[in-house]
Amino acid sequence: NFFLPIMIGARDLAFPKINLLSWYLLIAGGAFAIFAMVAGGVDTGWTFYTPYSTTYSNTYVIATALGIFVAGFSSILTGLNFIVTVHRMRAPGMTWFRMPLFVWANYATGLIQVLGTPVIAVTLVLVFCERVFHIGIFDPALGGDPVLFQHLFWFYSHPAVYIMVLPAMGVISELVSTFARKPVFGYPFVAFSSVAIAVIGFLVWGHHLFVSGQSLYAGLVFSFLSYFVAIPSAIKVFNWTATLYKGSISFATPMLYAFGFIGLFTIGGLTGLFVAALGIDVHVTDTYFVIAHFHYVMVGGTVMAYLGGVHYWWPKMTGRMYPEGWAKLSALLVFVGFNLTFFPQFILGYLGMPRRYHAYPPEFQVLHVASTLGATVLAVGYVVPAIYLFWSLRYGAVAGANPWGASGLEWQTSSPPPTHNFEEIPVVTREAYDYTTVSR
Repeated sequence: NFFLPIMIGARDLAFPKINLLSWYLLIAGGAFAIFAMVAGGVDTGWTFYTPYSTTYSNTYVIATALGIFVAGFSSILTGLNFIVTVHRMRAPGMTWFRMPLFVWANYATGLIQVLGTPVIAVTLVLVFCERVFHIGIFDPALGGDPVLFQHLFWFYSHPAVYIMVLPAMGVISELVSTFARKPVFGYPFVAFSSVAIAVIGFLVWGHHLFVSGQSLYAGLVFSFLSYFVAIPSAIKVFNWTATLYKGSISFATPMLYAFGFIGLFTIGGLTGLFVAALGIDVHVTDTYFVIAHFHYVMVGGTVMAYLGGVHYWWPKMTGRMYPEGWAKLSALLVFVGFNLTFFPQFILGYLGMPRRYHAYPPEFQVLHVASTLGATVLAVGYVVPAIYLFWSLRYGAVAGANPWGASGLEWQTSSPPPTHNFEEIPVVTREAYDYTTVSR
């Protein structure tokens, strides 16, 4: 919301009132979910698998589902706003291939939000109808199919992973280019790989159902497609690495998070190939191996990127710099704490430790204790930035308009920018990530 318009030279998103409506819907959906939690919670897990969620659970399934349903409209409206803004609000001279890769990533994310979120909304309506009216959509006793729910659920919920990770990938493209002082290698390939992830991401949901009873042939197809979706992600990692090659690299805090992302996301992606293989997945399904894989993508990858983005754009948003020493320390704590938390879980899962179990054999004690210790270090790594970022709002050094010497349009206005981003709409005459006329 803050940076997509300013990075393409627009004063605001295309539909400011719809944008505000999406915020109110998010708050309303969250209120329903919080009510459900305070009133007694929901015991179905976040997946709401049938028939437990539709027939047997006595907890607040409907209230929680209603919260998700309402919040989903917030997601749809935001995705629509991003798509229209990118199509219609670009500054003069801002062609598609002059756009920052962060904008490409959010454009692809918007496509997933608009096309995928209605599916989970309809699915939750069917859960409501099944639970209240017992009409037999998912109940096998009434001729329904509980696996149908899993297909509908994962058709959205696997692309939802890309809703979270695609913007993070866009952040990394900005960080790598700025702190290597080079244009992103293979810019068109990185841009189109975001769109490819969005499109192919809709075709791989069945790898969540390898042991659910779907046909062997469907499993083979989804296994192949799951390997295929790794290709555009691999293109990004390769091109970021090639961008770093012979670059004038600065080890500022945002770049440390970018390095962490590239390494940890690579591990998460490669272990995704393990669980995409039918034979291995049967062994590691519902074990800590899946927990570790998921968190290497979503925490080691996505959260690291978001922390990098917060540190990168903090001076632009607030007009203040943060203490660099503390920031680098927190980046180190997050990296070490994360790996100590989740790498042992790869071993635990391969050895057969199921997830969602509170008890474990004594031979797993060392790895569980190591994981707990890592979680403690990781928590400290998250708390430290919360302290010094708030501190910087009052006591941080005043930031200039472009403290990093970056090339994007957002750095050509004041820090923080005026309400409408630019006093005059800029005219773009340079290619993306052109540092030839940018001074540090």
